[in-house]
Amino acid sequence: MSRPPRPAHRGRRPRQKASKGESYVGRRFEVEVGPVAHGGHFVARVPLEDGASRVVFVRHALPGEQVVVEITEGTAGDRFWRGDAVSVVSAAPERIVPPCPYAGPGLCGGCDFQHVSVPAQRELKATVLREQLVRLGGLSAEEPLVADLVVEAVPGDEDGLRWRTRQRYATAPGGGRGMRKYRSHDVIPVDDCLIATADAREPGAGTVVETVEAGGSEHSFEVAADGFWQVHPGAPTALVSAVLDALEAAPGDAVLDLYAGVGLFSAFLADRVGPSGEVVAIEGDPTASALSAGNVPSADVTAGDVATVLGRLEEGPFDLVVLDPPREGARRKVVEAVVARSPRAVAYVACDPAALARDVAIFAEHGYRLRSLRAFDLFPMTHHVEAVALLTR
Repeated sequence: MSRPPRPAHRGRRPRQKASKGESYVGRRFEVEVGPVAHGGHFVARVPLEDGASRVVFVRHALPGEQVVVEITEGTAGDRFWRGDAVSVVSAAPERIVPPCPYAGPGLCGGCDFQHVSVPAQRELKATVLREQLVRLGGLSAEEPLVADLVVEAVPGDEDGLRWRTRQRYATAPGGGRGMRKYRSHDVIPVDDCLIATADAREPGAGTVVETVEAGGSEHSFEVAADGFWQVHPGAPTALVSAVLDALEAAPGDAVLDLYAGVGLFSAFLADRVGPSGEVVAIEGDPTASALSAGNVPSADVTAGDVATVLGRLEEGPFDLVVLDPPREGARRKVVEAVVARSPRAVAYVACDPAALARDVAIFAEHGYRLRSLRAFDLFPMTHHVEAVALLTR
């Protein structure tokens, strides 16, 4: 399955950069907020003394608002700065009071959109996905697949809260649980993470069993307790159903499942292709691949780098392909190895809009076009969005 976004406790420390002049960190400016950008922030411009301006990626804002932004990263020589909206002069109608007391400037970095109504969060995510498909994927903004795209709600959360079934905490100063600030290793105490379920478990040793119903079937999967599995309880069913609907697998089909994880898609596709069909699953993580072999005994399971294994794989054609790559996408080598097998359809499960768009463009070079696209709100209150794309010749 797609790798879930990193929780707040694994916040990245800003890179140590050579000095580019005077630091603007801590300076405040009143700005008008522009469009949403990929990554959970919004674009604004800060006017400078010399008449020029600097792009600032602002968190905790909304398009059209007038806010006071405090610069959190940036020097005179940087092409862009980062900042937080520390006060709102004129609020957008979609702004709400964050339900979580730890959300906001200088606080927990795990959520991007706690200050935004849930329907508006989904429209922001759809906007980012559309923009990436146009700018990087070469699609037209007027194309119905792009223009009419919506991000679908998925059962399993409570108005965007209480959906994260696994949660890792950092140790707060003085002990107790905590979460990290945005792009920082600093920890703030957090008594209750509102996006976590009441029984959310921390990753640990051993395995757990997850059961999924989709497409008229039910399967159980043994999963490493610290391994990859979608954290929204409705995600597996939503993604499997979307893939099955897109591919329309039939008895006797040969299916190639890439980045197969513990065999989620393989299991349900094996049901569809039956004993006369074939499922070949490739996964880079050896633990997940070993579990996949047990979860889907009828599949031909191989552990190893996907591009490398594909290069060694017998050159016979496949009818269908599932691509569920990590955040950086499948990239050219894997995409070209896929199209070399001449599948009639490819289901691409994407956890990053930019990576999806780049790979869609590579598929287009080889005659494969985007035929359908669904997006799912599997990570409410964050900027992350999951999509299932269908590509055919």
